[in-house]
Amino acid sequence: MSNLRSVVSILSLALLAACSGESTNANGPGPTIPDGSFARIQTDILNKQCISCHSTGMSFARQSQLVLTSDSAYQQLVGAASVQQIANADGLPRVKAFHADSSLLYHKLAWVPGHHNRDYGLLMPSGTTQGLTAGQLEYIRRWIEAGAPRTGHVADTLVLKDARTQTATFSPLAAPAAGTGLQLVVDSFAISPTQERELFVYRRVSNPTDLYITRIQSRMRPGSHHLLLYQFDDTKTTFPCNSRPAPDVVRDIKNADGSFNLLNMLPMACHVYFAGAMTPDFDYNFPAGVALKLPANSSLDFNVHYVNRAPIDLPGQAFANLYTTDRSKVTTVARTLNYPNTSFTLPAKQRTTIRTVFTMGTKTTILGLTSHMHSMGERYEIHVRKANGSETTVYTNLDWEHPGFQNFDTPLVLELGDALVSVVTYNNVTDHTIGFGLASTDEMNIIFGYAY
Repeated sequence: MSNLRSVVSILSLALLAACSGESTNANGPGPTIPDGSFARIQTDILNKQCISCHSTGMSFARQSQLVLTSDSAYQQLVGAASVQQIANADGLPRVKAFHADSSLLYHKLAWVPGHHNRDYGLLMPSGTTQGLTAGQLEYIRRWIEAGAPRTGHVADTLVLKDARTQTATFSPLAAPAAGTGLQLVVDSFAISPTQERELFVYRRVSNPTDLYITRIQSRMRPGSHHLLLYQFDDTKTTFPCNSRPAPDVVRDIKNADGSFNLLNMLPMACHVYFAGAMTPDFDYNFPAGVALKLPANSSLDFNVHYVNRAPIDLPGQAFANLYTTDRSKVTTVARTLNYPNTSFTLPAKQRTTIRTVFTMGTKTTILGLTSHMHSMGERYEIHVRKANGSETTVYTNLDWEHPGFQNFDTPLVLELGDALVSVVTYNNVTDHTIGFGLASTDEMNIIFGYAY
């Protein structure tokens, strides 16, 4: 949701000494107090912590379709539908009067432990390791519970004196029970202030026999963009694919001066997509009888990408669980889908839609799909095009940073000659041409998924 082209430093607020602020000073006029609870929210919270990203023209605002400046915030919050797909499916507007727990705004701002059991995207303010103060969150909750009026003092300003911080708590993903699977981990690492970091760690699975994966689960610390697991293409026997990276060593794709580390990137030419997630928490179960095969003596290259918009170090960490089953319970072996368009151009100061057709060379049964684009991406659609030319939209994503995974309870069956079509709309607001690339200021256009 955030604008990675202009990295934003969001500073934690120090509460004003006179938080209740309703009295005047006997020696002269007191400080100017916003007129009403929402006005205080606008002045003390939205203006100071939100509009740096949620202003007209900013990437964050375009993709969330949410502008929080004083001329727009109230009407775009109260009673307004969100473009966040899971929240929409759950029936959560941005603010539902009298119901904080049914308001997406409250869920996005509440960093309290155990609060979230649904993935509504990044917690806000984005890029920080702590959210609003406990008092600020409670003030917003009380305003919503009082009906979220535009005018009038309906929330006690005394709660704003509670300057305790919320903590971005993170619970490591528990490993599968013995005999039910395996866990791969990228240990905690630091992302420098206002920087992004993408790295690889080569992990040996050391499985003496073939494994059949029925469930893929992952978890990443806040600030993540993606987690990907790659196998290596053993059919490629020439350099650089005739060797493997050193195991358990962090390989950054960039050097300290910001230039690309080509040596660390060479193994990418040998990668075969195996599993991945673009959301902080991901959990996918294959249908009964279907499993993904991991051959004996496998290794996986673990790839994670983080973006830190804060002025302090941000910790990164990633976990991936692969749950297994006995071969006798598998009737269908699944495969991964990876359909990229790496050759496109986005002219400066222009909105561009790129359409790419991936025709099936054999009958393909699709179990689930997701997408991958970067910060200029506004909309990613996947269509199914039948051989007769008819098209149906089967996937839509508006959140470049954390695209949803569309699971098809009834799998999509594509016959020989049918196609998947990616239709991606980008808005290049920069003054230079952009093409495919690894940084979040470059662009991508990839369909990922599972099929058989």
